[in-house]
Formats: sequence, structure tokens, C-alpha cells
Amino acid sequence: MFMGEYLHALDAKGRLIMPARFREELGEKFIITRGLDHCLFVYPLGEWRVLEEKVKALPTAKADARAFVRMLFSGAVEAELDSQGRVLVPQNLRDHAAIEKELFVIGVSTRIEIWGKERWENYAAEAEESYEEIAESIVSLGI
Repeated sequence: MFMGEYLHALDAKGRLIMPARFREELGEKFIITRGLDHCLFVYPLGEWRVLEEKVKALPTAKADARAFVRMLFSGAVEAELDSQGRVLVPQNLRDHAAIEKELFVIGVSTRIEIWGKERWENYAAEAEESYEEIAESIVSLGI
């Protein structure tokens, strides 16, 4: 399980040192793709395959399902860590998440999210203000 919040920075070549706590569970190869809320999603291959099976079941006759699948898969890249625990984050994905230099890497159960520093700080501040309201609204989901 991925959890925690880590502040990191890209090097001059656009590489990120993945937090050590995430490396083993992430595996040798993994997928980085466009995420929701203008962040990046990072999936171990096993979790990506689970998501892929769910996405295959979406109705292709629905425009919103087609758009979601296109954005998810067209932005996806297979990545791997180098010997120093770094991964290259492609420019198009950095642009999507407004990542320039500093960024946050956060664990979200079965996936990792990568956020531009300013976007994460703004998102987290807003979510923290309404955390209790959010909890009350999702209690019907069995949480």
C-alpha cells in the first residue's frame, strides 16, 4: 500500500527520485499517466492491469467513456527506475501536472500521485478545510 507525502524536486533532465518507501512495491516497471485534478497517476503493472480490465468494460458508445479512455491511455508511458531510484517524467506529463521543479509525491493506496508543488498545496488546503464535510458525504459509500 502506498501512503505518505514527500516533497521532491526534478533534476535538470526531468528525473524524479522516487521515495525509497515506494520503490519495492512499485516494481521494476510501472505506468505513469495523466491523472485527475491535474496530477499524474503512477501504477504498478498489476494495478494498471486491474484498471485496464475495468476500463475495457466501459461502453464505447458513450462519448465521456471514450474521452476518459483516450486521455488515460494516450498519456500513459511505461517507466522504470534507474540504479539511483530515479524515473524520467516526460515533458507532456510534466505540463499536464504543472510540474516545473518542486513537486509532491503522495501515496494513495494502490497508486502514487505526482503533483506540482503549488497545485498540491492549494488542493490540500482546500480539501483540509472541508475534510469533515467530505467524510460525512461519503459515509453512504460504506467508509
